[in-house]
Amino acid sequence: MLNRFRLTEQRALTLGMVLLLAVPSGCHAQSDSSSPAVSAAATSAQQAAEVDAARAYDHVKKMVALGPHPSGSEAIKKVQVYLENELASYGLKVSGDSFNGETPRGSVPMKNIIAELRGEKPDIVLITGHYDTKRQADFVGANDGGSSAAAVLETARVLSKTRPEYTLWFVLFDGEEAVVDWSAMDGRDNTYGSRHLAAKLKSDGTLSRVRAMVLFDMIGDKDLDIKREGESTPWMVDTIWKAAHALGHQKQFLNSEQYISDDHLPFKEAGVPVVDLIDFNYGPQHSYWHTNLDTLDKISGESIKIVADVVIRALPEVFKHLNQATGASVKPTSQ
Repeated sequence: MLNRFRLTEQRALTLGMVLLLAVPSGCHAQSDSSSPAVSAAATSAQQAAEVDAARAYDHVKKMVALGPHPSGSEAIKKVQVYLENELASYGLKVSGDSFNGETPRGSVPMKNIIAELRGEKPDIVLITGHYDTKRQADFVGANDGGSSAAAVLETARVLSKTRPEYTLWFVLFDGEEAVVDWSAMDGRDNTYGSRHLAAKLKSDGTLSRVRAMVLFDMIGDKDLDIKREGESTPWMVDTIWKAAHALGHQKQFLNSEQYISDDHLPFKEAGVPVVDLIDFNYGPQHSYWHTNLDTLDKISGESIKIVADVVIRALPEVFKHLNQATGASVKPTSQ
């Protein structure tokens, strides 16, 4: 199962870069909207809002209570209802992206869940994570599946109270976990949901509007330590780390590097800037990962909160970078 991860470790930055990243971000989003007051209010709300650690933990607790929920299971249908109802309760437009994943064990029904928060511009930034659990008896995936889904939910709840500069899609992927083994089917027995969505958006033309992607994965560990992910887009990584340092989370966001195969890769391969936020150091010698020790007592709502707060803090700078890359040429949506 370690084929999922290419664990090349290295120091990612010089001391000078470390010092640079410690400088707090200005966090002011640029906008070409005709309603600057709305944009300023939304940016201010993004800066002030914080994720609720207790809520985040409770989301995981409720999903764990539904039992193991691998793709295609009866239990995952209950998780889907829970996630869809939560996102709808925030006033978001929720849709299901159902498809059949062709796996080593045949066709398996899967479903991505997408919630849209319309921004001032039609171009899209994806906030994502997976919610399915490993196909293993009694595996509940509190961290691996639960924490990422909880982070998406809480980020969506907080940002639903704002009008962001870019349209946000909160996406919960099904089928991230392998049905048999990560390396089966020439390495394609994994990331079914993200591969399906990237292909679908490319086919219908929507992919041209997807400007960036943030991926949460395994961010609930009580002993949180996230390394820079080497497959991620450098400016996206720098923006996230700058926000983390501005919020005082240097201990949780490390400057060493690792390479991860995950749900961000189909979008990277499609030309979308991506960042994968993953703590792949779960338990002593990583002993909790993909074992039945991945339970509620190993995670912390505070860890989920830290990572989601950092993403919320970073978003205005992500928008700013996107504006600079295009000369702020994207027209705003109608009010």
